[in-house]
Amino acid sequence: MWKRLARVWMLGAAAAALLLIGPAFAQQDAWTGVDRIVAVGDVHGDFDQFVKTLRAARVIDEKNEWIGGKTHLVQVGDVLDRGPDSRKAMDLLMKLEEEASKAGGAVHALIGNHEAMVLLGDWRYVSPQEEKAFGGAEPYREAMSAKYGRWIRSHNAVVKINEIVFVHAGITLAFARRSITEINQAVREDLEKGNEHGIAMDLSGPLWDRTLATGDEDEVSKELEEVLKGYGARRMVVGHTVSTQGVSARAGGRLIRIDVGMFSGFGGPAACLVVENGTFYEVRFPDTKRKLPLEAPAPARGPAASRPEMQDAPAAGRKAA
Repeated sequence: MWKRLARVWMLGAAAAALLLIGPAFAQQDAWTGVDRIVAVGDVHGDFDQFVKTLRAARVIDEKNEWIGGKTHLVQVGDVLDRGPDSRKAMDLLMKLEEEASKAGGAVHALIGNHEAMVLLGDWRYVSPQEEKAFGGAEPYREAMSAKYGRWIRSHNAVVKINEIVFVHAGITLAFARRSITEINQAVREDLEKGNEHGIAMDLSGPLWDRTLATGDEDEVSKELEEVLKGYGARRMVVGHTVSTQGVSARAGGRLIRIDVGMFSGFGGPAACLVVENGTFYEVRFPDTKRKLPLEAPAPARGPAASRPEMQDAPAAGRKAA
């Protein structure tokens, strides 16, 4: 009963918010000249593991204050659902956004499929403990329509830093006709309008499709070569598909998977990707640092992130099952 009411109420609230704030806005989604990047996979409400990961990457101290300097921290989505402490994780990210900015760094909290699900009223993976952390189902619904929902809707789904594209699940050729800016605007617009049949909930879209993470390696390598060329990038970093063995690469090093299953229910490590001056490492709590054996893809070619000469590919419009 609560779940059905939540869906109706949240879709109505999103539509009302759109009338107040106007259409999805364009914002910066590409950066260059960044010496250090920390990329963290799916958190799923496991605040303790999230904090351990950030401390191992030396972007926060024992008081959870930013010490990363000019580092760019990317969290590739799915802070929500499954675990009990998504609120604490979001509050920390909000605080770190401000602290990092003052230090010359940045925090990029990307939109994942579970953020899209919750904001569009699909609470199948919301645990009772997660609701309880907000004071119950009603306060949770209100929070996701107001403070936390606004914060999520203000974010990107894709960013490009140096020659690396970061996205929750992956951008396949079906969506590579769209620029990064166009994808971001479309996802935000879906969440603002309460659109359950757009790119944000498309199973072949960048928040959902596991093809790059699980498909035939040769085929994925060929596809990624074309996709990355279009974005002027060398590699793509994704979460979404769990590998409890840790950070891994495939397709000739073009794809790096960082969903290590840190949520305690998956049993994975507190680990993340760190890129320092172009060298890629897995960093694991408390103090393990392993260089990733990556092949060197061809130099980035093609246009930059925004590609106005290319037309949008029609979305498949499939709703999540």
